[in-house]
Amino acid sequence: MKTSGFANRQQSSGMPFTKYRPFLDVNPVDLPDRTWPTKRIEKAPRWLSTDLRDGNQALIEPMDPERKRKMFDLLLKLGFKEIEIGFPAASQADFDFCRSLVEDDAIPEDVTISVLTQARPEIIHRTVEALQGMPRATVHLYNATSPLFRRVVFHNNRDETRELAVAGTREVTEYLEKTMGEETVVGFEYSPEIFVDTELDFALEVCEAVMDVWQPSAEREIILNLPTTIERCTPNVYADQIEYMSRNLSRREFVALSAHNHNDRGTGIATTELAMLAGVDRVEGCLFGQGERTGNVDLVTLALNLYTQGIDSMLDISNIDEIRDVVEYCTRMDVGPRVPYAGDLVYTSFSGSHQDAIKKGFLDREQKVAEAGGDENAVPWELPYIPIDPKDVGRSYEAVVRVNSQSGKGGVAYLLSSTRNFDLPRRMQVELSGIVQAYTDKHGGEVSADLLWHIFADEYLPYTSDEGLEHWGMYDLISTSVTHGGGTEDKSELTATVRNNKTGVEHTLTASGNGPIDAFVQAMRQIGEDVNVLDYAEHALSAGGDATAACYVECDIDGQVLWGCGIDPSTMRASFKAIISAINRARR
Repeated sequence: MKTSGFANRQQSSGMPFTKYRPFLDVNPVDLPDRTWPTKRIEKAPRWLSTDLRDGNQALIEPMDPERKRKMFDLLLKLGFKEIEIGFPAASQADFDFCRSLVEDDAIPEDVTISVLTQARPEIIHRTVEALQGMPRATVHLYNATSPLFRRVVFHNNRDETRELAVAGTREVTEYLEKTMGEETVVGFEYSPEIFVDTELDFALEVCEAVMDVWQPSAEREIILNLPTTIERCTPNVYADQIEYMSRNLSRREFVALSAHNHNDRGTGIATTELAMLAGVDRVEGCLFGQGERTGNVDLVTLALNLYTQGIDSMLDISNIDEIRDVVEYCTRMDVGPRVPYAGDLVYTSFSGSHQDAIKKGFLDREQKVAEAGGDENAVPWELPYIPIDPKDVGRSYEAVVRVNSQSGKGGVAYLLSSTRNFDLPRRMQVELSGIVQAYTDKHGGEVSADLLWHIFADEYLPYTSDEGLEHWGMYDLISTSVTHGGGTEDKSELTATVRNNKTGVEHTLTASGNGPIDAFVQAMRQIGEDVNVLDYAEHALSAGGDATAACYVECDIDGQVLWGCGIDPSTMRASFKAIISAINRARR
């Protein structure tokens, strides 16, 4: 036998990887005494939704006013206290939407509206005009600071780039003081756009120059937003950049350090979480990450990641399907089936081993909750493969386990248990999973709960009244009567009428045995059915005096070991029907 070695796997992809330079070769970060790796996230950040600005400008078809208002109302319902609603100077539609919120008195007193502006006087003036009459507002000023943008896009040097930020801040400050009424609490946010690619010393220099103009204090906060406008480095590098800025900024106690992360490398969530460890106070993003290119960071995922660590996210995401429906309507974009927490398949397991573990996990949890007096919140959530209780976000358990050709006994058993209350013995689960496997191998696709029930009932319960089932069984149980003898032997005396559906003959049988099941076995032997009961289980399918019983028997019939199932209000008759079920399967 030959085994493969590591050296044998060192092959070139054939792609021109040498045209790309490692990020740290271009923009090195030297922070050997970093402290963020030893820290823990212990509280939620301040959240800002930019769905109506960054998110909206990334849509194939931007939102119309009705969709914008629907999104705004959703954000309020979720608990957002800071919402960036647009770029008022960029279009009449954005300006009109800002004004409509004021005119309709739609902004709660504790919610801050943020708007974006470039560092040009006429744009700043138009932006401030859109905010008149709002209870709380933030003017968000930005200019690009990275070497690439300085050289290629704006043809600016470092001094000119810094001066653009300073002049813009000065214009905002003076125009706010001149035009904004006392009824509005006004804040200021500055973003050195493309921060992640900007030399750290220069990013710090620009931010300090902006603060020199704004003059932050205890009553005059400044938000410094440090975006991964284009995600180009690993999350730990961005965390180093954030810690460097947080350590070196003067007047840090008056600064709300903010992260605005995109997902170009697929690590937007990790980048943001590490930034929180490194000192970020505030996070900007979009619901489900519906932003530019590969998206802004997903605020729903971030919030629920906190929630699963026992931290109050400060956002109400208890009905995730409603949130998803509104976002999909407003953005005209789908939330994928594998999107964390919200996708159709994220609480679903098809794998047989996963399903078995989940089934056992639910049973374990039920026991612990019962021991806690029925208080679910008193029992920590610990379930194999499911990191969050689906009920906490408005999902049911119905889709947790779904059956296809990859599924095993655990999934089949769980689905029957959760939808029909059937608690099959383990060996019967194995038998049924083989039957379902044969069905999926032949027909393909997924087996829904209804289809699983049809397969089960057709195999074990052909006498049920379910529509579409063929009544194929050789025998039917017509009537039974059992009396129990006295004395030490305590024999059961049975009279049973069994119809042979092939011949049409009804057999009235009498027999005695050590209990009703033994007596019924002796009776069936009288018509040539050599049956031995190997195992037996029963349970109620519902509560109350009129509960129906389900019985399962494992039988040896002429050397075949098969299970049967019976359902009847009488447990005794259910057990007789289960024996008939096993015999019928042997004769099928």
